[in-house]
Amino acid sequence: MLEAGGSPARAVFPAESEDPFVAMCAATGISTAVVSTVGAVRVNLTVVDSSGTTTKINSPGAELGEAPRNRIRDTVTALAREASWVVLCGSLPRGVPDDFYADLVTGLRGTGASIAVDTSDAPLAALAARLPESAPDLVKPNGEELGQLAGIDGTNLERRAAGGDLEPVVEAARALRSGGVGAALVTLGGAGAVLVDDDEAWFAEAPEVRVRSTVGAGDSSLAGYLLAESRGLPPRDRLEWAVCHGSVAASLPGTGLPLGLDPDTFRATLRRLD
Repeated sequence: MLEAGGSPARAVFPAESEDPFVAMCAATGISTAVVSTVGAVRVNLTVVDSSGTTTKINSPGAELGEAPRNRIRDTVTALAREASWVVLCGSLPRGVPDDFYADLVTGLRGTGASIAVDTSDAPLAALAARLPESAPDLVKPNGEELGQLAGIDGTNLERRAAGGDLEPVVEAARALRSGGVGAALVTLGGAGAVLVDDDEAWFAEAPEVRVRSTVGAGDSSLAGYLLAESRGLPPRDRLEWAVCHGSVAASLPGTGLPLGLDPDTFRATLRRLD
């Protein structure tokens, strides 16, 4: 998606050279750095019914030992020296310590690249436990994940945001900023998203769309933010790009992504928060 938006990107992941996933990436033209390992790439199945209800069936994937973990770290670090951003996304494979992302963020500091993290559960808790040492330049939690970072009830955050009360989300995001995190982009599903960056806090109301699949919506939001940032746009515009990309992704079937989306033709309602 970043490539389609004009920002060159490279995906780093562990796999056997003959894994079908490697061939699939090559067929789509995605630039990759495949770290050699043993075992099949994890396959995730998502079932969406006619009402838009999504059921995910995730396989465990291969277990990674110390050697491939070290190769991943070294590969990411080497590539980061020539990159504007390093984005650490998703759950961790079996065998990888919960603090792997926290270690990576700390080790990447000297590369000059900005760092974004989009994960959940134990890896996210491990990152939060090591702030400010492990503080990235950007985190992209949803409401539940923001609760995990801040040590509060994320379900309640999402419920209150859906009712129009954004103050708890802003307070939790500002607490992360106090812990050294550069910016927090908090996606709130159909309610929209909040961005707390420097001394500003913005809310973007999601455009009305018919939700067909939420798979990839959060990833698309993050990609939209990074595309706007790569163009030198200010925080409020980055938030709008994030919400527009996430909303369009949710309106597409399956794992469809809003490739080449022009946010000027798909606007969100923005409001600065005190």
